[in-house]
Order: sequence, then C-alpha cells, then structure tokens
Amino acid sequence: MSGNVADSAISPTSPTQTIPADLSGQMLELDEDDDLEVFSKDTTNTDGGSFNASMQTSPGSMINQYKFDEEDEEQEPGAKDIFITVDDPESHVTTIETFITYRVLTKTTRGEFDSSEYEVRRRYQDFLWLRGRLEEAHPTLIVHPLPEKFVMKGMVERFNDDFIETRRRALHRFLDRVADHPILSCNEDFRVFLSAQAWELTSHKKQGPGFLTRMGETVRAVAASVRGVKNRPEEFNSIQEYVEAFSQKMTSLDRITQRITKEEKEYLEELKEYAPTYTLWSGSEEELAEPLKGMANSLDRCYQETEEQGRQLSDCLAPALHEYVLCSETLKAVLRRRDNIQAELEAKNEALATKRADRDAEPRERGVVWQSLLGKNPEEARQLKQQRLAGEIDELKEEIDKMEDRVEWANNALKGDWGRWQRSMRSDLKEAFLSTAQKNVDYYEKCLAVWESFLLSMRAEVSEVDQRAGDS
Repeated sequence: MSGNVADSAISPTSPTQTIPADLSGQMLELDEDDDLEVFSKDTTNTDGGSFNASMQTSPGSMINQYKFDEEDEEQEPGAKDIFITVDDPESHVTTIETFITYRVLTKTTRGEFDSSEYEVRRRYQDFLWLRGRLEEAHPTLIVHPLPEKFVMKGMVERFNDDFIETRRRALHRFLDRVADHPILSCNEDFRVFLSAQAWELTSHKKQGPGFLTRMGETVRAVAASVRGVKNRPEEFNSIQEYVEAFSQKMTSLDRITQRITKEEKEYLEELKEYAPTYTLWSGSEEELAEPLKGMANSLDRCYQETEEQGRQLSDCLAPALHEYVLCSETLKAVLRRRDNIQAELEAKNEALATKRADRDAEPRERGVVWQSLLGKNPEEARQLKQQRLAGEIDELKEEIDKMEDRVEWANNALKGDWGRWQRSMRSDLKEAFLSTAQKNVDYYEKCLAVWESFLLSMRAEVSEVDQRAGDS
C-alpha cells in the first residue's frame, strides 16, 4: 500500500488534531472502591500503564477546567448519505441456544448500494463479526466498541427488557459511528452487513481469511509485541500517555456512577413504602389526617421525580461513561497494532543489516577448509553465497519499501482518526454531563416546589384553625 493512498484517504494531522499537553491532568483523581458493582468486561487487551502523580485532583477539574474548543464541536461538512436504525428486538429459542435478533433498517443514497432502503435482522454475533472485519481491514483506525457479550453483575435475567434495550441502543450507536466514518463506512463488509439476507451473510463470512492465515498473523503480532518498538515517534508516546490517564479516570467515573445508580435504586425501594405508611397513619389520627395525607402526597411526588432522575443516570450518563471505558481499551489495541507494524519494519531493517554484513565480510578460513573437505571450490562457493545474499538483500529491500509505506499509512490513519475521535468524545461527554446537570437541577427544583407547596398549605390550615379558635 503506497503513501499516496494514505494521503488521499486521510489528510495529515492538522493543528486542531494535536494533543493538549496538559489534558490528561485535567481529570478527576478518584479512589476506586473494591466493592463497586461494575459491568463485566470481555476484553483480552489489558495493558497496564503508569500514572502521573502530578495530575490535578480538583473535584471540579474535569467539568470546570476541561476545554471544549468550538472548533472541535463543529460537525464535518457535507450531507449525511446513510441512515441506520436498530430496533424491534426479537427473541429466538432453539434446542441449542437462545438469542436475540435486531432489525437493522438502512436508508442511503450511495451508489454502491443496489437499493435505497434495506431491512435485515442481525444478532450480536453478526455485529461482532463486522467489527472484527473492520479492524482487520483498517488496523490503525479507531473502530467504535460494541457492548460486552456478558451482562452486568447482579443481573438475574440475561434477556430482560432493560438488558435488551441497553444493548439495542449500544448496537445502534456502533452502526451509527461506522456510518459516519469517512473510511469505515465504505468498507465492503459493512455494505454486506447492511444489505445481505441471512443466508447471503453466512456465505460471505466463509470468504474471510482461513484459519492458518489468521494464525500466522497472530504469531507475527505476538512476535512483534515481544520484540517491542525501539523508536516510536514522540507524538504516539503522547497519545499512549493520554490514553492511560483517560482510561483510569473513565474507569473510576464509571464505577462510581454504577455505585450511585445501585444506591439510588435501593433508596427508591424504601421511598416507595414511605407514602403508603403516612396514608395508613392518617386513618388512625383524625386530628392529623390532613397533614399526614399531605406528607404522603408530597413523598409520592418526590418518589416519581427521584425515579426520573435515576433513569437519567442509568440511561444517559452511565452508558456514555462505560462506552468510553471500552473505547480506551480499543485505543490501546490500536496503538499496539501500530507498534507491531513498526516493529516488523525494524526487524526487517535489522535483518537487512545482517545480510549486508555477511555479504561484505571476508570468508573465514574455517569455511574455506570446510569447502575443501567437501571437494568444492572455495571461490566458487563464495560466489554462490554472494549471489544468494544479493538476492535476499534485494528481496528484503522490496519488503522494506512496502513496510515503510504501510507504516506511513498506519501513522497517518491513526493521527487523522485520533483527532476525529477526540472531537466525538468531547461532544458525547459534554452532552452527557450537561444533560445530567440539568436533570439534577430540575429534580431538586421540583422536589423543593413540592415541599414548599406542602408548607404553604399547612400554614394556611393553621391560620384557619387559629382564626376559628379566635372567633369562638
């Protein structure tokens, strides 16, 4: 793959895509509780990383000091030409397994599609296959994460309505992110996923690389990761440090949000019994009947508002935070794949240097004696070795030229996608934080209004009683 392809596919990094030097320090420093309820994670890429102790730890640092640049919030120009909806989950029970399929509706004006509208049904494994193929085709592009295969700890029923709806929204976001991507959305596997019927998709899946090919790629990747990278560009070191800090902060926020959500559910269960208790009490206290009924009514209204506030946390903030916990793992995997490509290039350069040293070295005396004992002409053997080494050197040069193009493409792809991902992340988290803040303000204002109304009614009743007492 040549550098020209990379230039045409992804533009070089612009000033708006550089990494703020102090951004990783503008996040909350939070302790992680061991007993927090968190989502289970089905990930194999769990690189550890050091943490900068000099980071700011102000409780409001992430919200108050985070810089949401206006240029980062601007949407890319151009009309959207593909719209996808994931809805209508349907349960399927067979003798072997139970699974859920989702309807995927697509409307598009793109020329590579034979029709403008498609309706297919896909299960989670199909989404998993699509993501895997996108990562294989574009190893240093950031492919949005899927929801985990397993469910939240403590959830009794795997396929209850809440779980299915949460997964549906996550699958919809995944396809929407791919559809918005200028390169991933043009992938052939993505087109097939959206348009092919079930049997066609099954047939297409079988056309992928064979087991031995995948095994060979895995072995090379493992060898490259063990070998490591000697001269990683500084900009990717900065990205690595940012991702490590971002991962720790998002994980902490995710766990705390899950804990708060769990505690609010427990509080709601108690609050739900509070109003009926006051109502029963009012039946046995004639003189306190009205105040007790007023308390019951106020508590019931507060219960409804609290339930709505909890829904905001569980349906808006918690999914957004957890989504970016998974995104941080995706980013780590992308950086490893970029490093593996560079490590492979470095290994070939080392092999080329070794071959050249062998070619330029004088023939050892032992080698001459050994060739003489075998009845071969030492000079002829030396020439044959030189020819063989020359051929191997030429072959390595060609491979290195291709690898240099591949490294350049990988670097340009990641740098371009990194800036795009940052803009998307900032927009998503800003929206989640602002909507949660507004919901909290609304919640407390409504609850305050409920109790103020109760106090006014009680004062009016007391004044009425006092007036009747004075008249008598």
